[in-house]
Amino acid sequence: MSDQNSVMVSLTIDDKDISVPKGTLVVEAAKLLDTEIPVFCYHPKLESIGACRLCMVEIGLPVIDRATGEKVLEADGSVKLNFGKGQVTSCTTVVSEGMVVRTQTDGVKKTRADMLEFLLTSHPLDCPVCDKGGECPLQDLTMTYGHDTSRMDFQDKIRLDKRVPLGELIVLDKERCIQCARCIRFQDEVADDPVIEFHMRGRRLEIVTFSDPGFDSIWGGNTTDICPVGALTTSDFRFGARPWELNPVASICSHCPVGCNITMDTRREAASGGRRVIKRISPRQNEAVNEIWICDKGRFVHHFADAPDRLTHPLVRRDGRLEPVSWDEALDFVAGKLQQHKAAVAGIAGGRLSNEDYFEFQRLFREGLGSGNIDLAERRLAGGDVVAQVGIASGSNLLDLKKGDAVLVVTANLHEESPVWWLRVKQAADRGANVVVINVCETRLDKHATHVIRYAPGQGLKTVSDLLALARVDTGTTGEGDLAAAATALMEAQNLVVFYGAEGLTYPETDTLARMLANLLLLKQGEGDDAKAHAGRVNNGLIPVWSYANEQGAWDLGIHPAYGPAYKALAEPGLSAADIYAGVDDGSLKALFVMGADPVGDGLMNGRGKLSFLVVQELFMSETAALADVVLPAQSWAEREGTFTSGERRVQRYYPAIPPMGEARPDWQILAQIGERAGLGKPLIAASLAFKELAKAVALYKDMTYQTLSRVEQQWPIISSTEFYYGGTAHINSQGLGQQWAAGAESGVPAPYDLPAEPKPTSVDGFRIVRIPALYMPGTLINHTELLAQRVARPTLYLNPTDAVNFADGEPLAVTVGDETFDVEAAVSDSVPAGLGLLRGVPGARLAGFEPATVTRRPVAELVAAA
Repeated sequence: MSDQNSVMVSLTIDDKDISVPKGTLVVEAAKLLDTEIPVFCYHPKLESIGACRLCMVEIGLPVIDRATGEKVLEADGSVKLNFGKGQVTSCTTVVSEGMVVRTQTDGVKKTRADMLEFLLTSHPLDCPVCDKGGECPLQDLTMTYGHDTSRMDFQDKIRLDKRVPLGELIVLDKERCIQCARCIRFQDEVADDPVIEFHMRGRRLEIVTFSDPGFDSIWGGNTTDICPVGALTTSDFRFGARPWELNPVASICSHCPVGCNITMDTRREAASGGRRVIKRISPRQNEAVNEIWICDKGRFVHHFADAPDRLTHPLVRRDGRLEPVSWDEALDFVAGKLQQHKAAVAGIAGGRLSNEDYFEFQRLFREGLGSGNIDLAERRLAGGDVVAQVGIASGSNLLDLKKGDAVLVVTANLHEESPVWWLRVKQAADRGANVVVINVCETRLDKHATHVIRYAPGQGLKTVSDLLALARVDTGTTGEGDLAAAATALMEAQNLVVFYGAEGLTYPETDTLARMLANLLLLKQGEGDDAKAHAGRVNNGLIPVWSYANEQGAWDLGIHPAYGPAYKALAEPGLSAADIYAGVDDGSLKALFVMGADPVGDGLMNGRGKLSFLVVQELFMSETAALADVVLPAQSWAEREGTFTSGERRVQRYYPAIPPMGEARPDWQILAQIGERAGLGKPLIAASLAFKELAKAVALYKDMTYQTLSRVEQQWPIISSTEFYYGGTAHINSQGLGQQWAAGAESGVPAPYDLPAEPKPTSVDGFRIVRIPALYMPGTLINHTELLAQRVARPTLYLNPTDAVNFADGEPLAVTVGDETFDVEAAVSDSVPAGLGLLRGVPGARLAGFEPATVTRRPVAELVAAA
């Protein structure tokens, strides 16, 4: 809809008066009045094309006297209206002052019925077996507006293929397609993946895909949501259940820091022994987060929650074997061992756990065991303490960024790391915002950027330092070229949002980068008393592109050796993850608690070293768990309630959708029960109570409860749980929009951060490699979704032709970095910088920054043995 702050226009729809912003479409104005205008091709997130003609209405405009420019009046004093000779499409007609719209006349009703009759001439009457049955706009609108009988001679019906795979994820039923082009337009306009098109003409018109592999997009599942009929279905859900059998449960995606709102549709199944299982995941509307879209990873990677190889019982090692025991026995044993070794104990946690889990984890160690040795299993990105001060302001919405605003993306590949952020930044560029990309290699965002800055390996911080100098007017630094133009665009922007990642940087370098970017946001615009910094203002601030869904929450809750909850600096910092792994090797640490992580499988920890006691709390029997003395089965996020904090610092609630697997328990509950045995008092019995305690201890969360996180408000577009024809089958959000905690700059702009001496380009002589992200990176969770097997990233080394003179495209290679060797496949591309190899799809590759490497052909004997 048009900008809510624009000039208002008054009109009448079916004798109801309404004022809407100038530029609003008639169909949108009617929606605000809750006046139903049926549509098929129109969608509020797409450009209107007026193809289906179902939204036809009668429109009268005031008659204007050409001589005077005044409205002509009827004898009774009312404004004379001209309704023209026909009807118009309300989805392409913009409102105007004094317009009168009629949506329920006999002529309009006949047009709707006729159009529905035309659409049904070759549409199959297979509603009882159609996946869309029960949530089908064509079915609903035909019952409401269609003729009772058809004049169609069914001998003339066109018969087309019923099952046409457009790829391994999406299936097309050609007979059901009504040629609305919603799917094609979404892929073109919204996703910028025009991988499907119309082919042929007239009644032979059909959807085809020309990409290889078919329907090569990470957004394909959204086309099944907005398809108004059963023409497009996902292979995952096709013939899996009927919509009215499903129980929808609100949740939050657990795969990246965006925090997409989703709905899990569940159903009891005989094949699962009567257990309720997840049948599909759909987007849930939150216009400040993911709007009504989700990527295919968030849609399809959920099968791990129902996997038969999940851990279901506590296990204790006896005589060299892990054997099932009772929970009391396991908890007593763990608590006793941790207390026995409390002088030399440490904890490691993964990045996908809930805020409640993190709070209880740090509480167990700091209060129960007196140890500050806790950290995330792997830290690639620093700056959580900086984000707490200059993070994107509360109340911000990337959807509001437009012409005159700017977005800076530094050392991050949003398309592969946080796809919905990529989508929203791309849309901001479409609305006219300046987008600046700084990276060592090409990304999908480059084509939408107004400025693309490439730097040589090792010069990332130097490039950002130069940008900062150009942006500061008090230094007198001037320059020419794209970097200077980018600095000008950023500083002249009314609003500035900055994303930063870890691509090609070491962990300490990301800490410096965060401070540099904070100083950029703290630079003041304007003169004198009117000068203001970007930091602290709505739609301005810093956003970290974390590697996992709740790394922000881990920072907030004190899963850090140097900070307690709410970034309180510790007088005696504990051991970092790297120091913990070293302590495991040299025997200085005696006991280790690993929760939701696999440091052995990820190549971070060399076995169990010299540990006396190892306890692992996990979903699966990971490589680390296989070495443990005790293994505690945890519930997945689908089996319990809790909260995540997104990279935009929005705390959001998710709900239990399926029953627990076996005797698995929530992580926070297990930790609280161990804490009870360690002297921390009676454990809490509900996640809501754990969050209540958390909010008392963490000032950032002080105004939050499960009730406040569940508040909702009217959003645009208006998505209804019954009117599927309008917005598709994305779920209405009635379970909570979450809350953002305020960054420090919102109450007072902090002083600029101290920076190290001006960074000099790091010497990177010789061939180097850098790890680049992949959305479908192989791993325990994604490997349980067989549907994505063909899309999981293969270990690949991308090379410039000048570095691949001895190698052929697709050739098996061995990449050696230090004492590690990775088997990869060569991919030769002109887009790769010379002297640099881009390593993708290699799990457990412990690479930070630009590493020297040697590349050789894999021996023939080795290839034969592998085959």
